[in-house]
Amino acid sequence: MRVDRNVGAAMAAAGLFGLSTPLAKELVGETPPLLLAGLLYLGSGLGLLLLLGVRIAAGRQADITWPRGADVGWMLGATFAGGAIGPFLLMFGLRQTDAASASLILNLEGVFTALLAWFVFKENFDRRIAWGMAAIVAGGVVLSAGPALRAQGLDGPLAIAGACLAWAIDNNLTRKVSIHDAMLIACVKGLVAGSVSVALALAYGAGMPAREVVLEAGLLGFVGYGLSLTLFVVALRGLGTARTGAYFSLAPFLGAAFALALGAPVTAPLLVAGVLMGIGVWLHLTEHHEHTHVHAWMKHEHPHVHDEHHRHRHAPGLGTGEPHSHEHVHEPIRHAHEHYPDVHHRHEH
Repeated sequence: MRVDRNVGAAMAAAGLFGLSTPLAKELVGETPPLLLAGLLYLGSGLGLLLLLGVRIAAGRQADITWPRGADVGWMLGATFAGGAIGPFLLMFGLRQTDAASASLILNLEGVFTALLAWFVFKENFDRRIAWGMAAIVAGGVVLSAGPALRAQGLDGPLAIAGACLAWAIDNNLTRKVSIHDAMLIACVKGLVAGSVSVALALAYGAGMPAREVVLEAGLLGFVGYGLSLTLFVVALRGLGTARTGAYFSLAPFLGAAFALALGAPVTAPLLVAGVLMGIGVWLHLTEHHEHTHVHAWMKHEHPHVHDEHHRHRHAPGLGTGEPHSHEHVHEPIRHAHEHYPDVHHRHEH
């Protein structure tokens, strides 16, 4: 069984997001859900913007790689799908769907993320990974099912399913640019998603809460959304979309487990969900994917060390301290080793 830093990043992202859920419920009160979500996202974006400013002031701007060329399009597409389309469809759906049904439908995000990654973006998977993903999603369904899904017309549920599809597209497009600075990507997405969500909530008649609530939501958003999304992008870079999405699907369970520490009762669905998700994580952690593969010629820029995939020469005057970032070329290479579908292993099988 292997647990590398990328798996750790994905689990930490799920943990931070999951822990933010029971804390966010303390802030709901009279604040509409979409407005609260917008404040959380704005807090994440503004907090990360401050951290980026600190990094630049400390002279670490060379570490911040910005999307260029075609990557700008992928970034804009991801931000538009996840930050604008997703919240709009969710808002429309929530107005016509009860909370229990909406919670159940939201499990589709993990399913759509994996299906798009596997069949549209050609990310590799095998039966072990597919069964692991199925077990984790099943655990989420058990955890969120509550009352049976009730028929209230199709418009609301279809809109929420559409929001899940938008976020799944966001996840897969974000993987395309995950080689760049994770904090920068998370910052942009937080600012856009927050601005759109707050604007939509105000347009539908919501009123701004007290200043204390706004500040508390911003701080919670920075930790539970901003830092979580940064770690999520790091995991996308190293694990690929489907695997990262699977680990992130643990967030509701981790949030429920945290709620137990706050006094919530132990329930049968929580125990069943824990078993199913545990099986799914075990299947993923015990994956062994190794075969002879070919790395095609590639030119890009990202922070790196001189490992077996980065054996290039440096131009005169270019610093050699590691990790460092500069545009570099990967020459074709053929070898075999255990790997994930990370940014350097997006080959066909």
